[in-house]
Amino acid sequence: DQEMSIAASSSTLERTFDLPAGYQIALGKERFRVPEALFQPTFLGDEIPGVHDTVYNSIMNCDYPIRKDLFANCVLSGGNTMFPGMAERLEKELKSRAPTYIERVRVVATPQRKYSVWIGG
Repeated sequence: DQEMSIAASSSTLERTFDLPAGYQIALGKERFRVPEALFQPTFLGDEIPGVHDTVYNSIMNCDYPIRKDLFANCVLSGGNTMFPGMAERLEKELKSRAPTYIERVRVVATPQRKYSVWIGG
């Protein structure tokens, strides 16, 4: 939230990217709005749950005895998880929703997660 408001009002968080065709593109608030759409799909006009709600609902639909383990062992994988702060944000959102009997919420995001879907493990 803080970064989005800073990016909207100044260019301090703007970053320039080189495109394969030799062009450059500068992104500011877009860098934060795009990943935010994963958590708030209403930004795109979709009335679907965000990624945090989907993870939470999936865990809560599992048998009671394994929920503790699932909350403590969430693993991110794939290219969309490479956004900076993705693991921290998902962990924060899950902690705020987790039932009181859940002692630990942990989201693991390895540096290789972009390709872990293909690598396995």
